[in-house]
Amino acid sequence: MHSRIGLFLSPVHETGQDPHLAVRRNLDLVEHADRLNFDEAWFGEHHTLGWGLVGAPETMIAAASQRTGQIKLAHGVVPLSGHHPFHVASRAVHLDHLSRGRYILGVGPGVPFDAKMFGLAPDVQRRRLDEALPTVLELVNGDSRITQKTDWYELQDAKLQLPRFNPHGIEVAMATSGTSSSSPRLVGKYGLSMTSFALPFALMTPGAPDHIGLAQQWKYAEESADEHGRTLRREDWRIALPVHVAETRAEAFADVREGYDRWLFEYFGKAAGREVISPDTPRERALEARVEAGGALVGSVEDVVQGIRRMQEATGGFGSLLVYVADWTSYEKTNRSLELLARYVSPQITGSAARPQEAVDWAVASRAAGR
Repeated sequence: MHSRIGLFLSPVHETGQDPHLAVRRNLDLVEHADRLNFDEAWFGEHHTLGWGLVGAPETMIAAASQRTGQIKLAHGVVPLSGHHPFHVASRAVHLDHLSRGRYILGVGPGVPFDAKMFGLAPDVQRRRLDEALPTVLELVNGDSRITQKTDWYELQDAKLQLPRFNPHGIEVAMATSGTSSSSPRLVGKYGLSMTSFALPFALMTPGAPDHIGLAQQWKYAEESADEHGRTLRREDWRIALPVHVAETRAEAFADVREGYDRWLFEYFGKAAGREVISPDTPRERALEARVEAGGALVGSVEDVVQGIRRMQEATGGFGSLLVYVADWTSYEKTNRSLELLARYVSPQITGSAARPQEAVDWAVASRAAGR
């Protein structure tokens, strides 16, 4: 039974703590999510700014595959501008085997902070993504040998020796964010899945719904799919944003307020050097501003259910919600939030709670009717 909820682990962790334990925490969290019947867990790749400690997500996915039984495990994402396409494809197929078909290959151009360290300008990142993507797709899910020469890699009659574990092929997803049409158009061109980040939109635009930008991303992808004779399915569209659930709205905001402030101002503000809040928004209302803008879901079970339904309506519908785990609160409260999502939020979104309730209603009605 699908929950339509997954995890997105950038993963970010506050500085000042033991990095080893922080890395191990991510594996524990995925194991917890697996027990709670979460559908997916995504691992990001970061090499700068101190908070994002995982630079080799394929190793985390490999480790998680041995700790879990049903949850899908995904790259979130491989920056194709910084990896040889053959190595990307080879790792993907190996992870497909290690996970017994539970692996998803997420791809994108890469984050600008890492690209700067590697000497890659934004236009070079985008060009390399365009060059490498069809090559990776053929190596992973095709059967032809590839000969190709670019200014940054060369292949001569290249083909993987290891067959795919999954005979239907490995799912490939493209990361999208912001208002750019480039990545959504690649989704449509190649018929990929799409993973959209609501995270960046609300940093400076309190009161402006993120959902508008998300809906535009899907529109770009559909337009491109029509141009290239492809068909996209909304059930293959994932939206990632921070989510925290507690028994009451007040408790949920109290749980994450201090951690959110440090994440926003220390990580995005200080480390990344971004303008993180509108001049019209007091710092003490930064969390409320993000939630109001649609850049996070924080509250009770009913608050979060209503928030997801608003997103579904405003975007026209999407397949899965990825919970961006931002380390805003204690491990115990994060675990409890995930449990509330799995036990009470997901059933209302998927409708899985309806059938047991229907049985109760039928029994009561039958007695009243003397049946």
